[in-house]
Amino acid sequence: MMWEELASLAVEEALKLGADYADARLEAKWAEVVTVENLELKSYRSSHTKGISIRVLVGGCWGFASTTILEGSEVRDAARRAFKIARALAGSAREAKLAEVKAVERAFNSPVKEESANVSPEEKLELLMDMNKRALSVEGVKNAGASLASLREQIFFTSSEGAGLSLSRSSIGILYSSIASFSGRMERAWDSYSSCAGWEFVKERDWPSEAEGVSNLALEVAKARSPPAGTYPAVLDGFLVGLLIHEAFGHATEGDIVLSGDSALRGKLGEQVASEHVSIIDEGIVEGGFYIPFDDEGTLKGRTVVVKNGILKAFLTSRSVAAELGLRPTGNGRAQGFSYFPTVRQTNYYLAPGDQSLEELMEGIDYGLFLMGRSRGGGQVEPGMGNFTFRAGPSYVIRHGELSELVRGVAISGNVLETLKLVEGVGRDFQIRFSIFAGCGKYGQVVHVGLGGAPVRVKKVVVGGA
Repeated sequence: MMWEELASLAVEEALKLGADYADARLEAKWAEVVTVENLELKSYRSSHTKGISIRVLVGGCWGFASTTILEGSEVRDAARRAFKIARALAGSAREAKLAEVKAVERAFNSPVKEESANVSPEEKLELLMDMNKRALSVEGVKNAGASLASLREQIFFTSSEGAGLSLSRSSIGILYSSIASFSGRMERAWDSYSSCAGWEFVKERDWPSEAEGVSNLALEVAKARSPPAGTYPAVLDGFLVGLLIHEAFGHATEGDIVLSGDSALRGKLGEQVASEHVSIIDEGIVEGGFYIPFDDEGTLKGRTVVVKNGILKAFLTSRSVAAELGLRPTGNGRAQGFSYFPTVRQTNYYLAPGDQSLEELMEGIDYGLFLMGRSRGGGQVEPGMGNFTFRAGPSYVIRHGELSELVRGVAISGNVLETLKLVEGVGRDFQIRFSIFAGCGKYGQVVHVGLGGAPVRVKKVVVGGA
């Protein structure tokens, strides 16, 4: 039985039982990850998963079930289980309503020229070994590793409202890291690039040179000092800006967090939450980001202006959250896979570019820092308060408006609303990245997200050295 027929069968069964609404999401995924370390093959893993989920609404209550057995009888049984769950909850759970969306029938395909699956394992391993050799050729490097991952997905969504959406998406990425030693101090540097593309993405870059560059960076970091703790003017590169606004601001704009009262932005629609230089966008299809033409509720994902010239314009919503907040659905109902219920998540969340060069952003700073996202560390945020602490990657001191020495172990902290109001300028250089190796976690689910933006100049940032 074809996918469309199976999905329609699930919806029809739910409606026959008396569901007010039903949708089905069918997915298949093929994943591969190859890892080498110190010129040894550490692992070569591949997997194939497929299944279907059925979501039904009965009396304002949700029922949800899934199965990996794609046969008519099993799909009908899953629909019956979902209906029974919804009916059992009717009258005792919080009533859910769905904001209206246009039912669309459309097929989407991420751009790909050569599927990674068609490239031999020997060629993939040879590339990683070449990267490893170059990384280990740098004196002082004690350990080096590299990984290549690819993911191919087929998704089909249908609903009782008449939606019929399909997606074919391929993504690929390479991650590499090195550990260097100098005078007894060990430091690690790493980098990663991913793309919704095929093997042609791998052919576009000189990966052995990239790996050698990370080794050189690790050695420089091992030789570097930490900056003195204090409050300084700073320029943040686009990658670090993306991480900051995703974690410290983006989650606070997710409508379910707003409803729960855990967002520092609750009640602030229409208010100034950042400087006039700041505009923040959440967009489904953008160069460099993860390809998300529609969400897992069948809502087309366009361009959502969250902040425009410092004014909070929108929250991110699923259909039920939009109905509860009295807002429009923004296409942000996302799930980790077919066996998960969609929740409100960011897609490609970024700070829009301005018109200044990096030199103009640094102009007039007698002593400050150029904070970078490459080889960044971890951090923590409190969406309810807007407070954050992040460890930037290896960064540079700014002296008299020019880049000076490298510094390591740079931690920044503050309140995101206060920090965004201190933005004095935004650069025109723009980048968005996602990682096939990692994602954003929330409510036990991990999804791929794109993040980034343009570099910004901030009047003052609290900095702590390692």
